[in-house]
Amino acid sequence: MTDTNDSADQLREQVRVAAHSGVPLQISGGGSKSFYGRATVGTPLSTIAHRGIVTYDPGELVITARAGTPLTQIEAALAEKNQMLAFEPPYLGESATLGGAIATGLSGPRRPYVGAARDFVLGVKLINGQAEILSFGGQVMKNVAGYDVARLMVGALGTLGVLLEISLKVLPRPATELTLVQHRTPNEAIEVMNIWARRPLPLSACCYDGDGLYVRLCGADSAVRAAHDKIGGEILTNAQNFWHALREQFHAFFDGPLPLWRVAVPPARPSLRIPGKWLIDWGGAQRWLKSDTDAATICRTAAEGGGHATLFRGGDRGGYIFHPLAPGLLALHQRIKNAMDPQHIFNPGKMYPNL
Repeated sequence: MTDTNDSADQLREQVRVAAHSGVPLQISGGGSKSFYGRATVGTPLSTIAHRGIVTYDPGELVITARAGTPLTQIEAALAEKNQMLAFEPPYLGESATLGGAIATGLSGPRRPYVGAARDFVLGVKLINGQAEILSFGGQVMKNVAGYDVARLMVGALGTLGVLLEISLKVLPRPATELTLVQHRTPNEAIEVMNIWARRPLPLSACCYDGDGLYVRLCGADSAVRAAHDKIGGEILTNAQNFWHALREQFHAFFDGPLPLWRVAVPPARPSLRIPGKWLIDWGGAQRWLKSDTDAATICRTAAEGGGHATLFRGGDRGGYIFHPLAPGLLALHQRIKNAMDPQHIFNPGKMYPNL
């Protein structure tokens, strides 16, 4: 019986034609994160029709699904077995797909405490720039020699191949969840979050939004209660709404026309001296900035602080969106691109002008 949700052959033929003609392809899924990265041009190639859960083994905590599968479908299937995507992928739109979540490599508030999207990818099936369908990794954690190609796809924004299937490790939902609020200054919040991170506490999120320091505790009921006694603070009654608003950028901080920057720095780094409005996430490691300060100043200040900056939304989408690469890293990126996509037909320039 023909699987009408399997579009691999059609996608492969589209890639074959593009590789032969040298015409670039603009790869997309549900389009919820189409704003992310540099503006590109090309013939549209959509994976949205290539969808469906291929296998799900709750006992082994592994799910495999096609790239166009809606995140809502995956998380609904996991919820029935009291399991979850532990890296809390941001949807940023109702049409979000698994392929888009992996291609952008974005992770939610739980990321510092359980791992990033990349850490949960076990394997992928993809179409390379020569229209070959290739599989990398599998459905178990294991060491590999050379490049871990499956995880190279995470955050590559479709520049290395067309994702067809992704296998992910999933986790059980915690038995108890509790969010506490404290009132702190920005630097006090950074200091306290780093103190907590060094202690055996069941942390699953820490955020400072300018008004309050929010900490989410998850785990066994006894462990959460004990941590509450150690940390203190007021219990937040609408906690799920708060973390959802933060993850999906519905929080009031994200309102307004100013460019939105994502600044990644060592979590203990004191506040960076860049004019604008700040929100501190990931226990201090991810800092959101609303500012019209020029890109060069923001990138330089982030680098001086031991980190890097990304223009997440708004601003000039034809310029440098991601932090400039050092010459050695740029050469490495170019070699990988040439190996996976020798004709440079996949989302050319989506990450950097010459990739």
